[in-house]
Amino acid sequence: MKNNNKIEKLYLTGEVYILAFAVLGVVLIFSDFWIGVIQLSLAVISLILNFILKKISRKRLNAMIEKVTMDAGDTSSNALLSFPLPIALLDAEGAIRWYNTEFRDIFPGRHLSECSVLDLFPEFNKGLLRADDENNGFICELKSGDKVFKAIGNTPQASEENKPMTLLYLEDITKEAEIQKKYISEKTFECLVFVDNYDELMESTPSAYVPQLQAQIYKEINDWTAEHSGMLIKYEKDKYFIIFEYRHLEQFIKNKFEILNKIRSISEKNTIPATVSIGIGLNGQTLSENDTFAKNAINMALGRGGDQVVMKDNEQFRFYGGSTKEHEKSTRVKARVVSFALSGLVNNAENVIVLTHKNADVDGFGAAFGIYRICRIHNKPINICMETYDKTVANMITRLENSEEYDGLIITASQAAARINQNTLIVVVDTHKTSLLEAPALLKPTKQIVIVDHHRRSADFIEHTALVYHEPYASSACEMVTEILQYTTNKMSLTKLEAEALYSGIVVDTKNFTFKTGVRTFEAASFLRRQGVDTVAVKTMFQQDLQSYVKRSDIIRNSTIIRDNIAVSIAPKSDESTHIIAAQAADELLNIKGIIASFVIFNSNDGVAISGRSLGGINVQVILEKLGGGGHLTIAGAQLPGTSAEEAKQQLLAAIDEYYLESTN
Repeated sequence: MKNNNKIEKLYLTGEVYILAFAVLGVVLIFSDFWIGVIQLSLAVISLILNFILKKISRKRLNAMIEKVTMDAGDTSSNALLSFPLPIALLDAEGAIRWYNTEFRDIFPGRHLSECSVLDLFPEFNKGLLRADDENNGFICELKSGDKVFKAIGNTPQASEENKPMTLLYLEDITKEAEIQKKYISEKTFECLVFVDNYDELMESTPSAYVPQLQAQIYKEINDWTAEHSGMLIKYEKDKYFIIFEYRHLEQFIKNKFEILNKIRSISEKNTIPATVSIGIGLNGQTLSENDTFAKNAINMALGRGGDQVVMKDNEQFRFYGGSTKEHEKSTRVKARVVSFALSGLVNNAENVIVLTHKNADVDGFGAAFGIYRICRIHNKPINICMETYDKTVANMITRLENSEEYDGLIITASQAAARINQNTLIVVVDTHKTSLLEAPALLKPTKQIVIVDHHRRSADFIEHTALVYHEPYASSACEMVTEILQYTTNKMSLTKLEAEALYSGIVVDTKNFTFKTGVRTFEAASFLRRQGVDTVAVKTMFQQDLQSYVKRSDIIRNSTIIRDNIAVSIAPKSDESTHIIAAQAADELLNIKGIIASFVIFNSNDGVAISGRSLGGINVQVILEKLGGGGHLTIAGAQLPGTSAEEAKQQLLAAIDEYYLESTN
């Protein structure tokens, strides 16, 4: 092939050199006859040799073209030369070895013989030029200026003597691309807008200003719709249906859905800020599918605390916003309805199995214990499936073992599997993610599944549920179960152990009634206190020995500060109590001046876990969701099986960088 290249260069400029050589020979005849004759003879020989070499090169080129186009039957190289579409012959590196006039006309003024296909089409993948036994052709789309081409390549297997060559066909599809672009830009997507906590918002506003607040919210949503040529329908007092064209979506994303900020800035004497949740369904095969996507998206947005946009297509969820803390709902109507529905499901079930997340904490255990009391009121057999748990839960289980009433209550996953059938009711508490369950397979035999959880909704939501009580405003799963208990019977009576388990879950998740604590949190705590909770005993339950206190201090001392306000630390390897110590260390790191978020990485059963805390300025849930975790804006966690602490730290730092990049773009 190198010789062929030399021949190509030779017959491009050879005639000029030979002509000059011959002219010099003629001149020399007059000054030195024999030298002139010799030089003129050499010029004639060179001319003959150049003709022969050019003919050989042309035959080789035609042979290559015939080989590349063998599927075209008996099409000759001359027919290929006059082919109406642009064609070029490329070597394995993308250099242009031959082209027809149609190909040349696409790039006027360019010396194509000195170009590579990458010079003309920078986005071209050179790897396509490598043929193998399974693939010797390709089709792709290439752009040059305002032109769009459909590129078809054929790279036959080369012999040992020759290097592979690719014949590249170009078809101008600029008009088709413009039509497709116009079609996509004019496609519609569905947008559902819900005003968050509408009743509480109106109750927080003086009655004289309520009409103004309602009008202002409607005006902002209507103006946003009109500005982007959308169609708006208000179908309930707090719900809007909007249709937009796809061409506006990029602008929405670029502006970070400015409608969120506009609604949030409304001030009509309302003490609770006005916020909206937006669910977008797009890229469905039908309008009905877009509607389904939009409904899934709005449910996800509401389940994550509202004040955000969730986009859903047939592949994934995408999230925007979500920087506002959840606002407590003052009404307990939903708790009463859930209590009634749960009682019905329990009565109709053959037995009940309660599940919680891996490495169960006191919130998960306390909530499960509360479900136990509901089932006992209805005289239904119940077991709690729990294999891994923290030290505090272990102490509680030890107390259970001393009571005959709770004998056999805690069982393993294998024992639970033997007791589950299609008439079994599964109650999942303190999580809604299948991946976080200790035994996800236990969900398969039955469709009677209940979820009671307070974590912000994630994409890995348990499907096919009979009842979902999901309230991200709640402080804890124990608070939610305590409210359900109060509506289960008029004369609810808990044992001291049950009340203290529920109370402990609230204490842990609120960090001693500091974070995510509302009026209903104190009401639940007050109810449990009346049931006989010994607050001193609960505090004693969480006391640490000197060794644990020192470990927590080591975690704080070894922390590093990134971005001037985020503390990150790796906990030294320790015993099973590391989970609690790490969470406490993450809390204490927030007491350092200037720190607004903290992350502690610690060893877990089969890898590492991360505990994240925030004062509200940074959404730790969004950050840890990137690592497969979840939680709330201010409290979140993630488990990374099969990962070392240092690897987890690098992944965490990358997630933080990505979070800030998304916040600024």
